[in-house]
Amino acid sequence: MTASQPLPAAGGGPPGGETPGSDPVDGSAPEAPAPLPVLTEPADGVPDVVADPAALADAAARLAAGTGPVAVDAERASGYRYGQRAFLVQLRRAGTGTLLVDPDALPDLSALTAAMGGAEWVLHAAGQDLPCLAEVGLRPGGRLVDTELGARLAGFPKVGLAAVLQRLLGVDLAKEHSAVDWSTRPLPEPWLRYAALDVELLLPLREELLAVLEEQGKLAWAREEFDAVRDAPPAPPRTDPWRRTSGLHAIRTRRQLAVVRELWEERERLAQRRDTSPGRLLPDRAVVAAAAAMPTTPAALAALPVFSGPANRRRAATWLEAIRRGQAMPERDLPPTSTPATGPPPPRTWKDRDPAAAARLAAAREVVTARSEELDVPVENLLQPDLLRRTCWEPPQPLEEGAVAAALAAGGARSWQVHLLAGPLAGAMAAATADAG
Repeated sequence: MTASQPLPAAGGGPPGGETPGSDPVDGSAPEAPAPLPVLTEPADGVPDVVADPAALADAAARLAAGTGPVAVDAERASGYRYGQRAFLVQLRRAGTGTLLVDPDALPDLSALTAAMGGAEWVLHAAGQDLPCLAEVGLRPGGRLVDTELGARLAGFPKVGLAAVLQRLLGVDLAKEHSAVDWSTRPLPEPWLRYAALDVELLLPLREELLAVLEEQGKLAWAREEFDAVRDAPPAPPRTDPWRRTSGLHAIRTRRQLAVVRELWEERERLAQRRDTSPGRLLPDRAVVAAAAAMPTTPAALAALPVFSGPANRRRAATWLEAIRRGQAMPERDLPPTSTPATGPPPPRTWKDRDPAAAARLAAAREVVTARSEELDVPVENLLQPDLLRRTCWEPPQPLEEGAVAAALAAGGARSWQVHLLAGPLAGAMAAATADAG
């Protein structure tokens, strides 16, 4: 099926309206549902990539002449290049068609932001793409719709783009190029076709999804959530990012942790300089293996299986020098085995440390779980679990609806969440505190 062919009726049901798995009148085995049509070609073909200033000016004029919301997507080279920057931006608008823009050749796309003005943006999993879009000057000037987040609020069991398209538009979307190296130049035509298809149906998908949310009485909730995604500040730099090394739990001593840190930081410097993914230079398992083995000679390092490849043999001196820095580090400079806690302790310890807090958390979780099931909204979307834990560990005083509402709002809860939960949570936590006392 191509996008120029008529779309199936919204809802994604099989032809003829028969429910999958229903028994025919004659009692014979039910027929398997017909496969969904697969979207394989953009309606207007694959556009040329916008990669020079003249083409960018023309794209901005076309965007400004279009009407209605703008479908937006970005492709990164995760696992291939350093960082999370965009290597292709896709835009689609009524009256404009689809634009494929190369931010590697055009690192300032603010002209497109100006051309879109206050138009609503439509993205799938917006939180993944907004940071890399902002890096090239693309920022929403009006409202935003996140079709993945909307699908979560609507209670859909699967919220990937292909699954939501199947459910609401009855169309299948091939995803065979989702993990390719988008920094490749020139981009192969099949990849460009895939990229164009990613925004081909976002606008009709928006219409169907918003209709579902309105029918469920959740559209106002979704709008608040979309605004929160749009307005979220950049994530602050991580404290000790090297502690996210996979397998770090196997490292026991501060000296070994110092080796992990030195290797991780050396790998970062080299990866940034070479513009490559750190894991392609040295996988996490190699960092952990070296810290556990503590090699002191090139031969000892090469004896580790993860360092036996030709690339790591060429860089053996670099890795060994980082290891030696960790081994020679003064005791006072060794990293602590753990970082200071910045929030409540792990809930598993609450029963011993503060039985009343443990009782409040158990009661509060029951409230949130019950409301989640009643409203068909995932627990984590109904209220951030971390905020719930913080509120139970250090409850507002007095433990009444108004104080709980203020605490939730101060912690980042949206007004719809506060309205639904403040009263029930206040009652449950107050009762649990009294019982525990």
